[in-house]
Amino acid sequence: MYAIALIRYRRPLEEVVAVQEQHRAYLKGLKDKGVLIASGPLDPRSGGALLVRVPDDDVHGALDAIRDGDPYVTFGVAQYELIPWAVGTGKEGLDRL
Repeated sequence: MYAIALIRYRRPLEEVVAVQEQHRAYLKGLKDKGVLIASGPLDPRSGGALLVRVPDDDVHGALDAIRDGDPYVTFGVAQYELIPWAVGTGKEGLDRL
């Protein structure tokens, strides 16, 4: 199963930037584990988006863990909207990533 995580900043950008390197290190760890497929800031910079891979048998638990582990959340500078996604067209390509 795949999911989209929309991150919305809750604090001024300078407070978000103060936690940015910890957030990026966290995302690198998710990428190294094969959980994160892609990520990046929104334009204009009001937050970001993640495309993640989660186990079919614990979609919501895995998404909660992704959100709860992000320094942006633990420092209170952002919130997540977690959207499970049953990919149809293009799933084979994502599965190869």
